[in-house]
Amino acid sequence: MLLVNLGTPDATDYWSMRRYLKEFLSDRRVIEENRLKWWLVLNLIILTVRPGRKGRDYDKIWNKERNESFLKTITRSQSDKIGEALAKDARILVDWAMRYGNPSIKSRLDAMQAQGCDRILIVPLYPQYAAATSATVCDKAFEALAQTRWQPSIRIAPAYFDRPAYIEALATSLEQGLAALSFKPEVVIASFHGMPQEYLEKGDPYYCQCAATTRLLRDRLKLDDKQLMMTFQSRFGPAEWLKPYTDETVKALAERGVKNLAVITPGFSSDCLETLEEIAMENAEIFHHAGGENFAAIPCLNDSPGGISVIEDVVTRELQGWV
Repeated sequence: MLLVNLGTPDATDYWSMRRYLKEFLSDRRVIEENRLKWWLVLNLIILTVRPGRKGRDYDKIWNKERNESFLKTITRSQSDKIGEALAKDARILVDWAMRYGNPSIKSRLDAMQAQGCDRILIVPLYPQYAAATSATVCDKAFEALAQTRWQPSIRIAPAYFDRPAYIEALATSLEQGLAALSFKPEVVIASFHGMPQEYLEKGDPYYCQCAATTRLLRDRLKLDDKQLMMTFQSRFGPAEWLKPYTDETVKALAERGVKNLAVITPGFSSDCLETLEEIAMENAEIFHHAGGENFAAIPCLNDSPGGISVIEDVVTRELQGWV
């Protein structure tokens, strides 16, 4: 079983960030611009300016003890813990990879085959499906398999946006996170990673699955759409993205008189730059500058017992007939 998350640079220096951003932003699933136009923009502008800026952002949340991003630390721990949870069957090997950066999907598939694995379940760690996330994991895996003469049998775990175990884990995590605060939020925002509006119009189901997750979470917690709001973060470039935007919503709530706010990020299985820096730092600053007083970023499920139970629920279903 191979757990796969988005990716991480190897370090925060300019050239490490440039390699990572080039791989990520060269993916045709991520950026669907005209190839020539995007090549010029990417290589002449973005990869000149953005590596330094993003490197400084990563440096704010870098795991200095292990000299790696927390996304890598957490994904490794998720792999170790799900391996322990499934240890009763000695035939199951659990490993992990990153779609962009290291360890690569190909390197881990090769390693698993070398250890005798002839059936491999690939688990994209994205609760909601999007072509720019889940589908590109499949692309990379099949690209690696295209170079393999004796291919293993492959299964891809589907998105788990509406799985009861996932909704329950989110609800419990939010309840525990709010109970630990010294204030009571007037509003909770469920912030998901954004994507261009055009991708939704082309048929990507991501927005609908985010909405389904939010609706199920509201039902479980008995909250309405004003108490638990759905927004989208991390927009990039001039195009219109899925709305409402998280940063604009945070600012508007503070200006409206909301003094206490909490944000949960249900689209991320692990804390990463987008949650630790963009939400917990950038959006907290936006809220405070606009008149808000108390801001809390609720941690992702990560490698918590609830987070591991979600992954175990997914893989137990998908391994049926194999084990």
